[in-house]
Amino acid sequence: MKTTNQTYKKVASHEAESGTFDRCLLLYSGGLDTSVMLTWIQEEYECEVIALTVDIGQTADNLGQIKQKAINLGAADAVVLDAKEEFAELCLESVKANADYQGGYALGCPLGRVMISQLAVQVAAEYGCEVIAHGCTGKGNDQVRFESYITTLNPDLKIIAPVREWGMGREEELAYAEKHGIPVEQTKKSPYSYDENMWANTGEGGEIEDPANIPPLEKILKWCNTPEKAPDEPQLVKIGFKEGKPVSLDDMEMAPADLIGNLNEIGGFHGVGCFHLIEDRVVGLKVRGIYENPAAHILISAHKKLEQLVSTREENELKTMIDQKWAYLCYGAKYFEPVMDNIRAYIDEQNSKVTGEVTLRLYKGNCDVVALTSPWSLFDENLATFNRSEAFNQNASPGFIELWNLPQKSSYQLKQQVAADQQGLNPVPESSGQELVTEK
Repeated sequence: MKTTNQTYKKVASHEAESGTFDRCLLLYSGGLDTSVMLTWIQEEYECEVIALTVDIGQTADNLGQIKQKAINLGAADAVVLDAKEEFAELCLESVKANADYQGGYALGCPLGRVMISQLAVQVAAEYGCEVIAHGCTGKGNDQVRFESYITTLNPDLKIIAPVREWGMGREEELAYAEKHGIPVEQTKKSPYSYDENMWANTGEGGEIEDPANIPPLEKILKWCNTPEKAPDEPQLVKIGFKEGKPVSLDDMEMAPADLIGNLNEIGGFHGVGCFHLIEDRVVGLKVRGIYENPAAHILISAHKKLEQLVSTREENELKTMIDQKWAYLCYGAKYFEPVMDNIRAYIDEQNSKVTGEVTLRLYKGNCDVVALTSPWSLFDENLATFNRSEAFNQNASPGFIELWNLPQKSSYQLKQQVAADQQGLNPVPESSGQELVTEK
């Protein structure tokens, strides 16, 4: 029985209409939304569904079970792709950009959407799918990312977004799943929704939604200890970098995915990398989420400090602005925007000297950089020491101070003089007895 929400009207040229296609590729996570829609698409659009699940390091999922679940729900085929190494490289690109959105979000979802979109376009071509379906709501960012990227990479592909179309809320979805015998993890007693990959675990729903509530972290967190449950002893970790890319952990070289996985475990154990974020979505809404990204937080903290050590103040100031632009473009579904190529060129050049080792202390939710070394370090002990040194000419300092302070001193004194004139506090000079002569 068809259940289309009659109030939803398709207005974009990339939205597919019922009856115009025979096969659809569904981006399938195995969660509530995509499990419900796998059945719903078959009923509503009367087409074959190919389920695509992309492994980008999500630890909570049993991919074999997800594939079988898709087959059980009627998928014509279910494809599982291992993209962990490719995704890890994408995550390390974000490290070079010190990627952070609005104070703690390391862009796990946005980066994941880039990877999934690229693979979805490839699989759609292999299976002759004319349409790709995603499980995003009409209020979220991911609909913008998937639809923008998919139609950028292949403008001939069309999109359907069942959650946006059918108008069901979470309660209605749970009822639909129960009616159709669709097994799901979410229940009315456990309302939290998660999006996970190796770079981040995002929690939403329940008490998280309203900023006036204090989220019960002990019930929500999947990766991280709360600070109260974290060990009472700190742990030091050492990250090795080569041209901006992390390559080793505690002097052991590691592949990117392994390095990220190890740091997620270590950081999560110490409660590092957990953030409450009031987030400005692309579509204009303000929402709150709980973000767990321990490896990302550790790596970005380390990289940023090392980059500051080997760069001048002007370089660091400009890089901060460039980094923010990279993060906002990535968050805002603009990863393939041409200006990103220009930004990457600058970031790669800047990172050519970000080589060295960074030691961090992890303790009860805190992540502090405590030591750095680099062959490109601009620190000079002979110049910086408080002890007597002939390398720094202190006799030059007073002259420098006089010239450095000249604009500030001149401006301040002028401001004081003008204020005094306006209040009539400056005495009027006595007449010299000579008449003023005015030229005619």
